Amino acid sequence: MRIQVRRTGGFAGIERFAEVDTSGRTDASEWRALAERAMAGGRGTPPVGVPDGFSYQITVDGRTIHCADPRLSEAQRELISRLLKEGA
Repeated sequence: MRIQVRRTGGFAGIERFAEVDTSGRTDASEWRALAERAMAGGRGTPPVGVPDGFSYQITVDGRTIHCADPRLSEAQRELISRLLKEGA
């Protein structure tokens, strides 16, 4: 499973991107479960965010959802946090 996160927006407007390929990882089942929960709460189109807030695009195996602060689900927040640290 390939999971990608793109973060845009914020005060400085700096974009961040990270991805992880879970193939062969010992924690692949954890990543899969988290990604499935995060994808369940997403939208097909970018939501309206807040000024200087972050917007996110999460792609899992070619399927993309959009979400934005401050309305992230717990699963989306956890996935984004783990992945941006993992891919940094």
